[in-house]
Amino acid sequence: MDSATDLARLRVAISQTKNKPGEAFAATRAGVNRIREVLRGHEVPETAVSTSRLNLSSQWSYGNDRTFLGYECTASFVIELRELDTLESVLVDVVDAGANEVQGVEFDVRAKRELRARARTAAVAAAREKAALYAEAAEVHLGPVIHIKDVDAEPMQSYRSHSSHQGGGAEGDLTPGRVTVSAGVVLGLSLIGG
Repeated sequence: MDSATDLARLRVAISQTKNKPGEAFAATRAGVNRIREVLRGHEVPETAVSTSRLNLSSQWSYGNDRTFLGYECTASFVIELRELDTLESVLVDVVDAGANEVQGVEFDVRAKRELRARARTAAVAAAREKAALYAEAAEVHLGPVIHIKDVDAEPMQSYRSHSSHQGGGAEGDLTPGRVTVSAGVVLGLSLIGG
């Protein structure tokens, strides 16, 4: 099932390295507050933003000698946007506010559950059709279903639609394209002799 994307998740982080742990926490916390202020300015609801706890680690450089660089404090964000036309400006403003790691942008659809249900129904119908062909070739008839197993290895695959490139979108831009929601099933049916 193909669907145009209507949701984006931005994964960004802010990391600050300072000589003392308290200074690293304070600098990162200030950056978190700036990023939250930017998101409020873009009218991104608080419920659409999840922040990790502050993480602290010591940083070292390994050249000829091992040199202590300081304490690095990191906070990660997952920002869910429903207004895709604001994606680039939100990303630019979040980076300007102090996010110094962009870990990825993932496109999705809000109706994934409904699309998944339709894909599963289609998968069962396709499995039944294939089983009917085999049963006919073996000169037997299909009996009732005795086993159903969901075999989704990858619940969702994102890809760019060819039409997004025709519309002027260049490779590597933030054009969302389309999302494919697929399902697979192993269907066990009893056989009745012909």
